[in-house]
Amino acid sequence: MLKRQFLQVALAAAISAAVIPASVAPAAAQTKLKWAHVYEVSEPFHKWSVWAAEEIGKRTSGRYAIDVFPASQLGKEADINQGLKLGTVDIIISGSSFAARDFAPIGVGYYPFTFRDADHLLKYAKSDVFVELAKGYEEKSGGNHITALNYYGTRHTSSNRAIAKCADMKGLKMRVPDVPAYLAMPKACGANTTPIAFAEVYLALQNGTVEAQENPLTTIEAKKFYEVQKHIVLTGHIVDHLNTVVSGKVWKSLSDADKKIFTDVTQEAAAKTTADIIKREGELVDEFKKMGVTVTQIDRAEFLDAVNKSTTFEQFGYRKADWDKIQAIK
Repeated sequence: MLKRQFLQVALAAAISAAVIPASVAPAAAQTKLKWAHVYEVSEPFHKWSVWAAEEIGKRTSGRYAIDVFPASQLGKEADINQGLKLGTVDIIISGSSFAARDFAPIGVGYYPFTFRDADHLLKYAKSDVFVELAKGYEEKSGGNHITALNYYGTRHTSSNRAIAKCADMKGLKMRVPDVPAYLAMPKACGANTTPIAFAEVYLALQNGTVEAQENPLTTIEAKKFYEVQKHIVLTGHIVDHLNTVVSGKVWKSLSDADKKIFTDVTQEAAAKTTADIIKREGELVDEFKKMGVTVTQIDRAEFLDAVNKSTTFEQFGYRKADWDKIQAIK
């Protein structure tokens, strides 16, 4: 009798469990992830990262909940890259200079004048050469997977000295980030470079510690460098970009269907980010001119020739064959 009652109770419990709606499934069924970057909440990188995090949640029916941490809240760029390997961060947006620490050839996009413009960069993002370089990074980084490439902006030069040709930069005291490939063009033209901390650049330009710096137009605007610089020179020496990277641990745990969702969404976010930046860059040249800043175009070929005469791909760990493939992209 007792045995029959026990079986009836067990059967009822099993039936009840089977009909519990998904909306009240245990919270443990949801995977929580951390997405980190170093950019401000006002920048497109954060805006569209938040959108992507929410969109991944929607497209996976809430199986993933992603929190986005902007403005170095989880550490500087080097820290969040290390966090991918330590498991303290799951998704990041970061420059290829950091990916190149694991696999140097992927940094080839930083070689001066590699990309003609943003459109060339975006075509590179869909090319076989990028797929090959991203795979090399994945293998050397413990499985970290690049899902998308974001346009950061085209780097130009602001200066207190008129610059029309490469030789005009000779002796120029110029702030440049301490990234070897970033230094290549200024050094090839004879500038005296120094890696002043980014937060101190405005004051350094204002008091004459340095006479020039290089950054995208959107950064020149955001940091108000135009207030303390008379000239903006459209050197366009590096078409800069950031990668969206998912940690190897998370990537390996995803089903093929979820991998597609993460890839599709982050690429859509990258496209939206890129559109915002390109639009603003297109507006800024005229705005700077209206502010009284002199905006100058340069002969790109002359500057590239100077770089090629003083620099080799091998000194950065890059492969010229990769660069040649990028040049062939139309």
